[in-house]
Amino acid sequence: MPTLLRNRSSALSALLTALLAAALLASVFAGSASAAGKARISVAAARGLGKPGACAKRFRPAKAGRIKTFQRKRIMRRMRSCRRHLASKSTAPASASSLYWGAWIGDQLTGTEAPWDMGAVSKFEQSVGKQLSMVHFAAPFADCSRSPCSFYKFPTESMEDIRKHGAIPFFSWSSQSTPSNITEPDFQLSDVISGRYDDYIRSFAEAAKSWGHPFFLRFDWEMNGNWFSWSEGVNGNQPGEYVAAWRHVHDIFTSAGATNVSWVWCPNIDPGKEFGDIAPMYPGDGYVDWTSLDGYNWGTNPVRPARWMSFDQLFSSTYHKIVDTIAPSKPMVIGEVGSSEYGGSKAEWIKEMLRDIPTQYPAIHGLLWFDKFVPGEDMDWQLDSSAGATSAFASGIQSPSYVGNQYAALGSGPVPPPS
Repeated sequence: MPTLLRNRSSALSALLTALLAAALLASVFAGSASAAGKARISVAAARGLGKPGACAKRFRPAKAGRIKTFQRKRIMRRMRSCRRHLASKSTAPASASSLYWGAWIGDQLTGTEAPWDMGAVSKFEQSVGKQLSMVHFAAPFADCSRSPCSFYKFPTESMEDIRKHGAIPFFSWSSQSTPSNITEPDFQLSDVISGRYDDYIRSFAEAAKSWGHPFFLRFDWEMNGNWFSWSEGVNGNQPGEYVAAWRHVHDIFTSAGATNVSWVWCPNIDPGKEFGDIAPMYPGDGYVDWTSLDGYNWGTNPVRPARWMSFDQLFSSTYHKIVDTIAPSKPMVIGEVGSSEYGGSKAEWIKEMLRDIPTQYPAIHGLLWFDKFVPGEDMDWQLDSSAGATSAFASGIQSPSYVGNQYAALGSGPVPPPS
């Protein structure tokens, strides 16, 4: 072969090698390539994270030529790291939601639960260094420890004590009697639907209207489980009766003019899909003001040994089912939440929860810690189970996302999310 042709062939070969190498690099740097070998624009460039090829220039080999497998993998690793770095510098942080916050405070602090003793609220606030904006408490329909049963009246005095403190009452009301039992034949859902307790419910609703200030009413919660007498499938309750009972009670309040009530529908979390489908148990947007969830990290506590699970692992799936499909227009409040000390760091668990909720769970606008010691269960839900847990909660709750007690003069009507 003539020298000129040999030189031209050699030059062409070198040029083709260089072009092939450039095409391969473009494919690596852009994440994919077309059939013709044309590189697409990198994700980083498409999102305005830098000029096209900014990371490619940083890791381009000094010489064109065939790229070995180990070199290609190394380049890809470096590219991913580069893009993550650019993204972390250029992506704006998610906006944070505002949340009411508080607790269901047991008798371990003063000998009497809040709000029956508001001193328990004060001691709780002293331990966390901030004044709360919600106080959780509860009552069933009746006390049947003696015959005849004694029905609980609307707790006007306690509601007023909470309001004067600048907080919003969060009241859990259940269609059962005490002593609580899974089988209560006089307190089946069919009894509520048939009107057996209409006079009592109406008097309760009229007293709520007379008090006149906004409060949350969480009625017959955790209905998707099988541990309360108002759940379908236990105590003689039939499918469809939960919604019918809810609507019946709600209609009585509406007819009484108790528009200061915010109705809270609260299933239990179900990350393992162990319980009933919650969708058929939703009363409908016209009957619900806020949705809610209850959930606990049991860890490896000997009372009910399970496995350590983060807030996200526990709540995420049920949260998304509610906000994505069942009730996307409704704000949510966490009605009960707690963590054990067994199996991990409770302090770190609390830190992550309080940090992540305002940005990762935008529908959540309220949080209530279960700060109770339950006799006979030996559970360690309360914050003072360790100094680390108390400190972590005290630190996390200082975030401005968690609003303080500024709601003594909150207007009537359903409680809006905090602004």
